[in-house]
Amino acid sequence: MMIGITGASGPLGRATAEAVLQMVDPREVVLTTRRPEALADLATIGAQVRHADFADAATVTTALSGVDRLLLISTDSVGSRLDQQRAAVAAAAAAGVSHIVYTSVPEPVPANPALVVDDHAGTEQALRESGLRWTMLRNHLYAHLQVPVIERALTSGRLVTNSGSGAAAYVRREDCAAAAAAVLSQGGYENTVFDISGPEAISADDLVVLAREIGGRDVELVHVDDLEFADGLRAAGLPEAAVQLVTSFGASTRSGFLANVSSALADLTGHAPVSLAAVARAALNS
Repeated sequence: MMIGITGASGPLGRATAEAVLQMVDPREVVLTTRRPEALADLATIGAQVRHADFADAATVTTALSGVDRLLLISTDSVGSRLDQQRAAVAAAAAAGVSHIVYTSVPEPVPANPALVVDDHAGTEQALRESGLRWTMLRNHLYAHLQVPVIERALTSGRLVTNSGSGAAAYVRREDCAAAAAAVLSQGGYENTVFDISGPEAISADDLVVLAREIGGRDVELVHVDDLEFADGLRAAGLPEAAVQLVTSFGASTRSGFLANVSSALADLTGHAPVSLAAVARAALNS
């Protein structure tokens, strides 16, 4: 069985590739990327590194020749990636891929205000209509992205949020990679959806408590609406695309779309997910 991973030079792709290469013969692993030179070290141990660019579907079909099970990692071009990902699904089918594992988002439904939802829902639909076997890995928000939030709160003494009383089940990227590697290497899991979450749903109140514990100082929790939150991000220097994306995730958290805690990671890998608290303490107490 030949396993393929797209975007293998990106952080999630690289972490998944390294995990898979510990489980199977490296000669049975195909890693696709726009930057093959970035994976030269994995090529030296036997992985097949091939050039592919979602902007050119023909390169995807060529790169996936011989691949049976494929991890299709969503690109970071939010709002413009859907057509490319649909084309990648078609290219994979043309190459003879029989099973695609896709990195999606929790609850990609119309009511979810997260800006990434349309891209993921459209790609999931393309997979369901492709005739291929599929597995959806609906990865929750990454825990490490909350580390700078806690840092800023400790510096300013204020944690400003638009998430209200909502909570999010933050997960380590490495745990998402482990789940993907398990699905790719074990076989099965056809036409199944997994929520890949952390061990608990964390609210803004929980983040403030964690910040106080780590920093040993008081931190005030400040609730604002979406407009004020976005204005604060702009004032902090974030580009507009990031402002809109981060604000939308706060709104999604507030609306309860990111709070589901799942046992999927432990079920797939045999180990429990690492908590946000552990990630933050390791990063900020080092």
